[in-house]
Amino acid sequence: MDHAFHANTWKFIIKQSLKHQSVIKSQLKHRDIITSLCEDILFSFHSCLQLAEQITQSDAQDNADYRLFQKTLKLCRFFANSLLHYTKEFLPLLSDSCCTLHQLYLQIHSKFPPSLYAAQISKAQQEEIAGTFLVTLDPLINQLLTFQPFVQVVLDSKLELPSELQFPQCLLLVVIMDKLPSQPENVQALWCTENQLTEATTRVSLLKAIFFNFEQCAGELSLPVHLQGIKSKGQMEVAVTLYEHVCVHLCTFITSFHPSLFPELDVALLNAVLSANMITSLLAMDAWCFLSRYGTAELCAHHVTIVAQLIKSCPGECYQLANLSVLLRRLFFFMAPSQQVEFIQKFSPKAAENLPLWQCISLQALPTELRKQAACDITRVGIAQCQEWLSNSRTLGELESLNTLLSALLAVCNSASEVLDIAQQTAIMEIGSQLWAFLNPKLVTGQPYIQQTLSFLLPLLGVFVQTLDPHLISQVVTLQTSLLKLEPPDHVCLAVLDFVSSLGKFFIPQAFQDKILPNLSSIFDFLLADRNWIIEQHTLEAFTQFAEGTNHEEIVPQCFRSEDTKNKVISFLEKTGFVEETAAARVERVKQEKGIFWEHLAKVPVEEAKWSSLQPYSKRARHEFPLEEEYRSALQAASGALEAIESLLQKSPAPEWFLMKMETLQERIDELKRRVP
Repeated sequence: MDHAFHANTWKFIIKQSLKHQSVIKSQLKHRDIITSLCEDILFSFHSCLQLAEQITQSDAQDNADYRLFQKTLKLCRFFANSLLHYTKEFLPLLSDSCCTLHQLYLQIHSKFPPSLYAAQISKAQQEEIAGTFLVTLDPLINQLLTFQPFVQVVLDSKLELPSELQFPQCLLLVVIMDKLPSQPENVQALWCTENQLTEATTRVSLLKAIFFNFEQCAGELSLPVHLQGIKSKGQMEVAVTLYEHVCVHLCTFITSFHPSLFPELDVALLNAVLSANMITSLLAMDAWCFLSRYGTAELCAHHVTIVAQLIKSCPGECYQLANLSVLLRRLFFFMAPSQQVEFIQKFSPKAAENLPLWQCISLQALPTELRKQAACDITRVGIAQCQEWLSNSRTLGELESLNTLLSALLAVCNSASEVLDIAQQTAIMEIGSQLWAFLNPKLVTGQPYIQQTLSFLLPLLGVFVQTLDPHLISQVVTLQTSLLKLEPPDHVCLAVLDFVSSLGKFFIPQAFQDKILPNLSSIFDFLLADRNWIIEQHTLEAFTQFAEGTNHEEIVPQCFRSEDTKNKVISFLEKTGFVEETAAARVERVKQEKGIFWEHLAKVPVEEAKWSSLQPYSKRARHEFPLEEEYRSALQAASGALEAIESLLQKSPAPEWFLMKMETLQERIDELKRRVP
């Protein structure tokens, strides 16, 4: 259709509708008019993008294509203004058109940079389209902001969007969030509170929707895409990542949040911190830290106390506990010294039941005197409790509390080792040496709690590596070599890397070199070939740290025995990529990965995903392995425990209670044998 005729047709329809609205407004088919107008806007916009793409490819501005591009762009603007006028006059009658208007916004932004699905057009054309056409969408959102049916459509709890519309939805929610501070309290409440209209229809809060949709933008976050930044006085405007864009606007919104809605803010931040998605949890932590820093010292202390109580009430290991621990560590740095004193009085490090908190806290956050006091208290309690465990029956059931003690001691060594005297350092080393005597590879692979013990013990020994007995180091490296052959979990591999990287500081005596160096090169060679990218990255970093510090240069070439591993190490040291990839190819790869991940996540039932991670590793195995595998795993653990006992009997006489315990175990074994058909 001719552009002029097309435009004049709509001009006539809109003009007559507005002129006679008092008479015909109830007879007009508003939904059909809105739908047709939106379709024409999208069609013209797509034509405009195609022309812009052709201009970019031909790299020519002064031609017929460019004149047609400008003409089509003006048509887009005319249609958008027509829609704006129509919605302004008939808004109360457009409740069934809100979905169409919502989709219009999403479809437009899905085809425009920086969307992964955008057309490839030049920067000049992008600015021209944004300045001529996209600016008309902003007043449209202003009109719809107070319209409850539109709020319901945008925040519908059952809203399911294809992957290409998730990023535009995130941008729309941020735009709405920016507009709310200038709105009255009732409009803010409309967007920021959840509401169940019917049993089947629920509206989530704006903050919850932002965190949810941010989580769906994995591709845009990993690429990352860049958006227009915020201008600062005396500084040039720079493009920012999606993460920074959402974080800055979210923190700005928090500063203007109405006091009556603070409970909604608290709930949204806490739920997001507890998210299984790491980047979403990190965003919520950043916003929470801003809130604590922006607010009063009392507010910060109140938040720290709440998080501390949540950590203490957490049942067992779970990702939620890990997230809360990181949040507590960060918030603690924002506390005023007087508030820190009150925290120490309330959650005294002298009490063993408070060590689950102190294992999360960096003592660097405390003033010098408080740091020294807290470090000494934690060390004293930790050593006493470990010695008590060593002198008693040493059951596997008590390992959880032992791991907490080791974690707290490690936190002290990492953040306040300078305040520990020689006696305290020696006591920690002796505890580590005594605990090491109880470990063997099979026992470690069969018991999750022992894996965790090893994960704390290795970095703890690494702190004092320069003063460790070479014989103990030889034992540690030998066990690590045997352990890696049994394919332990990733966190155990990371603990191994933590220890071997510290050996760069240690000069190995001649008498122990033949035992330690071959095992050390085997460990690096094995882990450098690991196909898990996290293990690979940490191995490269650990190897670099070791190679830069070691006096045993002859071992370095022995740590990579294949040409591929050698090239990988060289590429890492030279900071060059392993694979050359064009920008377009990278975008396509990210889009495919996003589709695959989203399809997989969509199949996981929400409740199953929500609660499965709350269970400790040993319990979760019941759902992951067939029953036959559970039997095999349990027998392997029992066999490992017997081997450990055998090793202890070779080193020293058994205690008096030993035979009685063994007889009890034998009776249980006989009882189990009788149950086998």
